[in-house]
Amino acid sequence: MTSKHIPPIDWQPEDPATLADPYPLFNRMRDEDPCHWSPRLRSWVLTRYDDVKRVCLDKDLLSSDRLKPFFSAMPPSEAERIGQIIRYLSLWMVFTDPPDHTRLRRLTSKVFHAKSMQAMRPQIERIGGWLLDQLGERDTFDFVADYAGPLPCLVIMAMLGVPVEHLTQVKRMSDDMALFVGSSRINPQKYDTAEAATQEMAAYFRDLIAIRRRHPSADLLSELVHLRDGDDCLSEDELVATCMLLLFAGHETTTNHITNGLNALMHFPGEMRRLREDPGLAAMAVEELLRYDGPQGAQVRVVKREHELHGKSLLPGQRIFIMLNAANRDARAYTQPDRLDLTRDGVPHLTFGFGQHICLGFPLARTEGEVAFPMVLSRYREIEPLGDPPRWINSLVFRGMHSLPVRVRRS
Repeated sequence: MTSKHIPPIDWQPEDPATLADPYPLFNRMRDEDPCHWSPRLRSWVLTRYDDVKRVCLDKDLLSSDRLKPFFSAMPPSEAERIGQIIRYLSLWMVFTDPPDHTRLRRLTSKVFHAKSMQAMRPQIERIGGWLLDQLGERDTFDFVADYAGPLPCLVIMAMLGVPVEHLTQVKRMSDDMALFVGSSRINPQKYDTAEAATQEMAAYFRDLIAIRRRHPSADLLSELVHLRDGDDCLSEDELVATCMLLLFAGHETTTNHITNGLNALMHFPGEMRRLREDPGLAAMAVEELLRYDGPQGAQVRVVKREHELHGKSLLPGQRIFIMLNAANRDARAYTQPDRLDLTRDGVPHLTFGFGQHICLGFPLARTEGEVAFPMVLSRYREIEPLGDPPRWINSLVFRGMHSLPVRVRRS
């Protein structure tokens, strides 16, 4: 009796079928090679819940500053081409380690905290209702373009005091920057686009900051501009970089969260009906939707000190991709992880990360989901996919769709 040959794991993250459904391969990786070396990425890939959580908490062996080594290894001519990206993204707290991360997080959390984000609920309800009203009696539309995309963007713009009429410009700049932050492969043309968008967004926020210095308003940007912690405050570049991060991270992932969530509900109509009939489930439902198919594919760390994991030697300078969605489907952490259960109980998902680098805006993302899903389900008696399967964003960092056409029937 011959044993069945099992082919080696060949993870091709850009393959359309893998982008659409990475979970079967993640299951193999968790079972057969939980610390997987990817020749394509020249990086380690972790897929088990406990390993991902441990990496999120590790301050000694691993670094979150993956940009400075990347930038320093670039030829000077290439670094010059993305000078503004280097200037501002190097100041994003998600790409820093203590003590810089500690300081930036301490300062920004004085104004961008759970209370201020939860206070946005009435505004989220108003914006969400207005977007649905714009759809009128239409029975088909693109859920991304017409709802999940503009909703979080308008919310974070309202928090920062960015004029609503600038939505198209702001969304375009953010989408162009995502070509650098979220692309899985280097593409010089995309980097040129991202560099131009970074320059434009920096100039945009410098102008707004100057206005708020002269004329403070009741918005988050004014609070950041006039923020003081003893003798400490955000520098001009740090202010610009923080605004860019809040705008970018504040809507990009939430768009994916709301889109992926509706897509999951359409594939589990019993759970959709359950939430429609009991909107009080919204808070639990949001946590399960974030676990089931979350908006972040991965976070990246860089090895600082050599150590072993699952029999592999991880060397200084090597990158580690921690696959958040893979961890959230680990059967070692969850019973029947591939099933959507809106009343699921158990360990917390890792969609927002964990520890010191947990997403600063996660209370806002949760609140937006708690408002958006019941609002959409109460407006429409039936929601179903329309046309071909959705095309997923080609990214390791983000997990989302370019569009999600739906057909609806009103209550």
